[in-house]
Amino acid sequence: MEKVTLRELEQLALQAKSSLENQAQSIGRDVMIYLHWTAGHYGQFFTDYHINIDADGSIYASMNDLSEVKSHTYRRNTGAVGIGLCCAYNAVTNDLGAEPPTAKQIEVSAQVVAALAQSLDLTIDYQHVMTHAEAADEDGYGPATTCERWDLWFFDGVAQGEGGNVIRGKANWYLHSSDRYCLENKRLEELYFTKH
Repeated sequence: MEKVTLRELEQLALQAKSSLENQAQSIGRDVMIYLHWTAGHYGQFFTDYHINIDADGSIYASMNDLSEVKSHTYRRNTGAVGIGLCCAYNAVTNDLGAEPPTAKQIEVSAQVVAALAQSLDLTIDYQHVMTHAEAADEDGYGPATTCERWDLWFFDGVAQGEGGNVIRGKANWYLHSSDRYCLENKRLEELYFTKH
């Protein structure tokens, strides 16, 4: 695992763009971004995801090539980037446990989505950016059915089923913000935490 900045992530995405597009086109769809929680501990990283986000908002890349096919989303890994929030150990559908997604993880995940979307020319919408809960619902193993996978279906302060909408909304804000790199500029708390 290597700690990276948003700017470095944008460069990784630019380098992988052509390969990701070719992979996605080979199966008849656009490049996708999938958001997960690892169901592990804070500080515990997994190579199943291209990007891991720790409790304090630190970003880690598990490889140097975002087009490397990882095992993050059942039958959806080709031409896709997987982001894992390091959290949710022992979470159950009515209790996020002692290590829930932190506010910083949610904000930084939105910033990461914005950075990737910028470099990959992706629209930040349901058709291109999904939580694992949303993808699982589409494929019949999510909260609407068996609830095998319900990553980011909800989190603190967000109703069940709204996690993806909240992250996409924040990501669109960061994409169009004049200070998209507020994480590196130490303005994350000023922009978000003092207002909420």
